[in-house]
Amino acid sequence: MLTAAAGAGQVTRETIHEEDTVVLNDFCDVGGLTVEQSFVLDLRVKAVPHGRDRLVYFLSHGKRTEVITNLANDRFVTSATKVIEKDLRVTDNRDGTLTILILATGNAVVYGENGKAIARNPGQFRFELVVDHGGTPNDPADDEELSFRIVKDSTGRSDDFCEAVVPALS
Repeated sequence: MLTAAAGAGQVTRETIHEEDTVVLNDFCDVGGLTVEQSFVLDLRVKAVPHGRDRLVYFLSHGKRTEVITNLANDRFVTSATKVIEKDLRVTDNRDGTLTILILATGNAVVYGENGKAIARNPGQFRFELVVDHGGTPNDPADDEELSFRIVKDSTGRSDDFCEAVVPALS
């Protein structure tokens, strides 16, 4: 619904709420480390057409909280992430594809069982998507991702997630 309405030339807003629990084997490539990952995601998305070609630009912001529990010993960590993603430039390549430059910024913190931060990743990075627009450059509903490329690596502190989490779960 979001993408179809945005393609019609209107500002569209949507709120997304997701919750799920999955079991992951060999977590962080550690043989035999099986964890349960439970998460809650709350996201608000806005889509708006821009420019003379009326190409759709997206802006989203939200937060994700997850608890990762080692199923062998019940040790856990909690991760809290706030993020903003914004399309900076959408280019019609005139060959059936769009190139989208996206800024992602936010703050991610992993907490140990005692509530103390054990890893952080505040900062931003930029990435580029190339999508096949399915013959409708103004309607993202039928777009298919063809490639993903990091344009600018994360700025600021970028602690290694697995390096911090695996010992806390052991």
